[in-house]
Amino acid sequence: MKKILLVEDNDSIVKGLKYTLQQEGFNVDVSKYANEAKAVINRNNFDLVILDIALPDGSGYDICKLIKSTKKIPVIFLTAKDEENDIVQGFDLGADDYVVKPFKIRELISRINRIFRQNENNNIITCQDIKIDLDSAKVWVNNKEVLFSALEYKLLVVLFSNIDKVITREKLLDKIWDEAGNFVNDNTLTVYIKRIREKIGSDNSITTVKGIGYRVDSK
Repeated sequence: MKKILLVEDNDSIVKGLKYTLQQEGFNVDVSKYANEAKAVINRNNFDLVILDIALPDGSGYDICKLIKSTKKIPVIFLTAKDEENDIVQGFDLGADDYVVKPFKIRELISRINRIFRQNENNNIITCQDIKIDLDSAKVWVNNKEVLFSALEYKLLVVLFSNIDKVITREKLLDKIWDEAGNFVNDNTLTVYIKRIREKIGSDNSITTVKGIGYRVDSK
């Protein structure tokens, strides 16, 4: 399920847009203040952020700067600011789209889905507070990069590419080989799973399905 952060202080817009997004199958968090939004973004991984510019305690522009400097998250500005300079500034900061209020909600949904389609090839896996960039083979846990050995990384990718699905030990063993090209045995697999668990933390634990294999839960 795609996770969206809506940064908006207008209660009527929040109520209507959150409901519609949830009906479309999105998980929606809401922040009404700039400082709150920055803290939430630092603590969590989102698939998209929808930003108002004029917030009670700051500017959506600053939030966009933070996002684009620290994370690979698409941003849509949703704002009443319709001057050309405002729009240009938004895109110059790296925004993926700019929607002016009043807006048609179905059009906004269409724009959101377009961005998600465009980003499907970015090869980014996110789950809870873990992000795996398949292009660079880098892993972040709670926004901090964590290093994995080649074999640990292979296992991690297999598990997190199948979130909420049980992966049998046999399938895992079939997917991985050590650096010398030798087949990894069952005892070694247990050791590697233990190392991965230690690195990703207890909040992101890989569940053991007794007698079968392992599962990573989306929540």
